[in-house]
Amino acid sequence: MMECEFPTVNSNMDEVKKIFESVKTIAVLGLSPNPQKDSHRVAAYLQSVGYKIVPVYPKEDEILGEKVYRSLKEIPFAVDMVDIFRKPAALMDIAKACVERGDVKVFWAQKGIVNNEAAEFAKEHGMKVVQNQCSMVDHRTIFGH
Repeated sequence: MMECEFPTVNSNMDEVKKIFESVKTIAVLGLSPNPQKDSHRVAAYLQSVGYKIVPVYPKEDEILGEKVYRSLKEIPFAVDMVDIFRKPAALMDIAKACVERGDVKVFWAQKGIVNNEAAEFAKEHGMKVVQNQCSMVDHRTIFGH
């Protein structure tokens, strides 16, 4: 089962701290408009601590006051990091889309999401990789918000 895959490619907390200190724009893939969903809560938190959030979602025009894009490809400005709330099977296509863009520095798969093949691919193409970790929890842990 893919769900049980153990992350063989990952960043340690020092690297995660550097990631948070260096990125400004975060595309949140699978950002739900529903405030009860993890993707919404995490994005709202990241927005509240000063990051520019870019929602990528199949529906809606606006989430958290930001224009919604249908795909990573459509975003017309630089993206530093992708924060992924999608099934593990979607990660390879996302990694390829990041490489095509050429500006994504961080490939972050949220808690419960692991795809080592995609992670390896992203890493080989110069991205920092975090898997199976929550960006909100890690940020709070490091910066104590």
